[in-house]
Amino acid sequence: MTVPVPPAGEHAAYDKSSDPYAVSRRPRRLLIAVVVGMALAAVLALIPLPYAILRPGPAINTLGKDSGGTPLIEVTGAKTYPAAGALDFTTVSVQGGPGRRVNVWDLVGAAISPSEDIYDEDAFFPKGITEKEVKDENTAEMASSQEMAVAVALRSIGQKVTPRYRIGDFAPEAPSAKVLKTGDILLAIDKVDITSLSVLRERVRAHQPGDKVTLRIERDGKQSEVTVTTMDAGSQAALGVILATSYNFPYQVTIHAGDVGGPSAGLMFTLAVNDVLTPGDLTGGKRIAGTGTIDDSGQVGPIGGIRQKVVGAKKAGATIFLTPADNCAELKGHTPEGIRAIRVATFAEALAEVKALSSGASGSLPTCN
Repeated sequence: MTVPVPPAGEHAAYDKSSDPYAVSRRPRRLLIAVVVGMALAAVLALIPLPYAILRPGPAINTLGKDSGGTPLIEVTGAKTYPAAGALDFTTVSVQGGPGRRVNVWDLVGAAISPSEDIYDEDAFFPKGITEKEVKDENTAEMASSQEMAVAVALRSIGQKVTPRYRIGDFAPEAPSAKVLKTGDILLAIDKVDITSLSVLRERVRAHQPGDKVTLRIERDGKQSEVTVTTMDAGSQAALGVILATSYNFPYQVTIHAGDVGGPSAGLMFTLAVNDVLTPGDLTGGKRIAGTGTIDDSGQVGPIGGIRQKVVGAKKAGATIFLTPADNCAELKGHTPEGIRAIRVATFAEALAEVKALSSGASGSLPTCN
């Protein structure tokens, strides 16, 4: 085949329309825009932003078993009773902070989701905190919550439970740190047994800052008396110690909560331990969910992420959601259809309400709806 060759010094005109491999200018610009857009999206995904996103987490039945078949509530040394129904503690998934940074696309998704909320990162994570510190704090709070729940539940069935106050840490520049150690258990102050935090507080405040007080402590299983100097805390005397509460229980109660941290499951743990240790079925076969911290007196405290937790309860199939009294206002206009958010201020209220609901009664406590 002969191919015509233009004369020397001349060039044949290029006909782009006849070239099947040619790319027109418009698609070429579009391709460049797509590539640039993808690169920009990738860059935005790598830029961490100082926000935290709360999403609904799973609801976990405290009367059930974990993935390995172990009951979440195990009791050694006392008779237990089978329990039907469910007492779900609800959880929140938090994205943000060390190890789980938020990017712009996370914010876009959270902004259009009705069940997610966006907060400043500082609301949950102090500046400079590490991922390990966050995990350790959550683990410690969960352990304390479980111990408190067992104490309140055992008292509710007539068992005598005595609190013990262990030193967890010291205030900065506390003189007592020169004598006391973390792990020491405070037994008495000025010859008076420490039967409650109020007793300890009253005895300390009877002194002036800088006074010396006598403490009976237990360290490594041995008791001894020591003398410490109080510090000034707002013109009041203080020991300058941070205490963790522990107990001597009549038998062993173990709560298997898995990797969940924080103190917010306290109320539901307390109900579950009461149910396992008493005859009959507390829930009447119903699925009841809830949340709230618990303290030594049985008071139910507020928690974070209440709107996400009620959504998690709904997804799990619960129709009742036990809500800390101080969280009720947050649920107005945010309670899913088909679920009753019941206001509870104490464990005693929650226990009485669950018993009433299990019997078919409507209950006596107000709702947050």
